[in-house]
Amino acid sequence: MNNKKTTLIISMAALCVLSSPAAFAEDTTGWYAGGDVGRSSATIDNARISGGLAGAGLATTSISDRDRSTAYKLYGGYKFNQNFALEGGYVDLGKFGFTANTLPAGSLNGDIRLRGVNLDAVGIWPVTDRFSVLGRVGVTSLQARDSFSGTGAVGVTNPNPSKRDTNYKVGLGVEYAMTDRLGLRAGVDRYRVNDAIGNKGHVDMVSVGLVYHFGPKPQSFTPRAAMVEPVQVAAAPAPVYVAPPPAPMPPPMPTKVSFSADSLFDFDKSVVKPDGKLALDKFAGELKGTQYDAIKVTGHTDRLGSHAYNLKLSGRRADAVSAYLVETAGIAPAKISASGVDGADPVTKPGECTGNKPTPKLITCLQPDRRVEVEVTGTR
Repeated sequence: MNNKKTTLIISMAALCVLSSPAAFAEDTTGWYAGGDVGRSSATIDNARISGGLAGAGLATTSISDRDRSTAYKLYGGYKFNQNFALEGGYVDLGKFGFTANTLPAGSLNGDIRLRGVNLDAVGIWPVTDRFSVLGRVGVTSLQARDSFSGTGAVGVTNPNPSKRDTNYKVGLGVEYAMTDRLGLRAGVDRYRVNDAIGNKGHVDMVSVGLVYHFGPKPQSFTPRAAMVEPVQVAAAPAPVYVAPPPAPMPPPMPTKVSFSADSLFDFDKSVVKPDGKLALDKFAGELKGTQYDAIKVTGHTDRLGSHAYNLKLSGRRADAVSAYLVETAGIAPAKISASGVDGADPVTKPGECTGNKPTPKLITCLQPDRRVEVEVTGTR
């Protein structure tokens, strides 16, 4: 195989993906596993084969290469955040070979099988909430098993050399999330290899496959109708003395509080941060002694980003606030509901924040629109 330089375009693109800033995507972590199958190709060093035969006093008349094969890989990994994962696995790059015909009459047949393990650092660039670009750099430990045979004037001194060698690899790919857990992957990888007789080169693999994510699903709350307390009926008046009817109870007074999403969550996240927990603790303390009829939590986003992603993010944030109030304030889950809306109910007025690109100035201007509203209906 030919000792060529690794394609610079693949390497540079992989590094760019590894260093890309976070895009608008879900904040998911956890274990995953998958498998790919595809086509591999190797570069056969015909010039070196001819040179070796010439050194033995043989002239090469023709060489036919078997430089395509079927390859597969099995892998598992851990996703630390939406932009980085570590991935390891097993790869079988397939079998390649050649047949060289000589004068005096004879032939040399050579085959190589490449299998081994790899460990990759994977950079992830979420383009949309379902589609991501992947870049990877890593190391491989590949076992090269060669097989040589000769006919006629060609003799072979070492018919079955083998060697395990550690080299680097790079790759690019894409992933499309078909469901919350199952994704479809496609990509191209370049493996640096040693063929066990001193030749170094590369094998390219183009593949498609499936990946399954084991991470936990976000906790959600199903909205339920508010519970209505029974109406008490006054006792019948006494025969002699008619008691006045009891004073009617005042109707439940709603309490509505709006929390800035930036104070509760980091940008584009749905995990309540420490400062946000303090604000929710203070709110829960002020409501002590209140008889709750219903609590409604609504998450709002600004108008930037896609409708589907904003709706998903606002819902996750409403769920996170509801879960925290249930856990820390002792609110019954049956009395709390959570829902999210996209940017359809802004606080800012039309024309107040102009533009559509997510510039720092526009993001700051739209800050009031990013909020979580908690509406409590009850009596003291």
